Amino acid sequence: MSHSWPMETAFKSVELDVEDRICQHCGQWMHVCGHRKRRLFTLEGPLQLLLKVVQCPIRGCSGHSTTWSPEAELNISMPWWVIGWDVFLWIGHRRLARHWSVPQIRTELHDSYRIELSEDAVEKNIRRYQTMLAARQQDLERLRACYQDSAVVKLTIDGLQPEKGHETIYVVREVGKRRLWFAEPLLSSSEAEVRRLFVRARQIAEYLGKPVAWWMSDKQDAFVKGIAAEFPGIAHRYCQNHFLRDLAKPVLEKDSHAKVKMRSKVRGLRTLEREVLAQQQQQEQQQQEQVQATESLPAEAAEALPPSREQADIVLEYCAAVRGILNDDQGGPLHPPSLRMAEALNEVQESLQRNLEAKKGGPQKVNCGG
Repeated sequence: MSHSWPMETAFKSVELDVEDRICQHCGQWMHVCGHRKRRLFTLEGPLQLLLKVVQCPIRGCSGHSTTWSPEAELNISMPWWVIGWDVFLWIGHRRLARHWSVPQIRTELHDSYRIELSEDAVEKNIRRYQTMLAARQQDLERLRACYQDSAVVKLTIDGLQPEKGHETIYVVREVGKRRLWFAEPLLSSSEAEVRRLFVRARQIAEYLGKPVAWWMSDKQDAFVKGIAAEFPGIAHRYCQNHFLRDLAKPVLEKDSHAKVKMRSKVRGLRTLEREVLAQQQQQEQQQQEQVQATESLPAEAAEALPPSREQADIVLEYCAAVRGILNDDQGGPLHPPSLRMAEALNEVQESLQRNLEAKKGGPQKVNCGG
């Protein structure tokens, strides 16, 4: 990628030479035929590489038309990149390990390292990083070394579809090492297509020399038949997430009915707020008149006036709290929103009860509908 460097940029210069200067074709010592400059962003500051380019001096040699650049250049950056390996790895780590957004990565590069990259450039390097990471994950020798101390492998499979009508990405993962084995997009979810995934998983398990303890999935028909065919006798477990989701349907239906019932009991918040606001305006006028009147009253009499403004604010805060409780729809089947709503309304009711008892000096009954 091209980049325009400001004139005032201060570069650190590094000169690199070709280590192997022997021509592979004729065995002659290759001579320097030119220099090539290259500028890069690094975490330590802008870097300018001065690269010596060599060529075989023998015109009749078949390698005379070929030029060679320093091998050490690839240790600093890939060809045509404007960033070094350190910046490249920094971007990939922030994106995949810390889940930073592209604008966040771009801003941090600018603020901390004075590296100016466009969002397109950051996204392009993230895709490169993902490609390299995927290639590394597919290295079977590394995979075998990772599972040396494992007695068995435990596999899961699931399909991820970004949008309806798009191809589905099927992902096979190993639970013990929390490692992604492979992912493959399929246009069809037919039994024949899906079975190829289990064939590949069986081949990897055989290469590792590890038995499969069990499979786990949402038990689609294609998964059930594919696992039974390629892994006979292996236990096939039902995914807990899918199990709970199916089990939650009747729970969530009752939860929705309970929320509607509670909301029907707690009504009139907006009417109450309007009345309080109207009273506030009226009380403000009265307070202004009282302020003028208290100028002629003793200090003890002026302090005894009722703090009507604070009372109205308390009522409005209670209304806001109840409205927030009634609008809470977050939560799953293990902790339904209706239970949280009932608990919160009971807390509001108890708070009102305490305030009334403190105000009236005796027990008062309050019903919030919870």
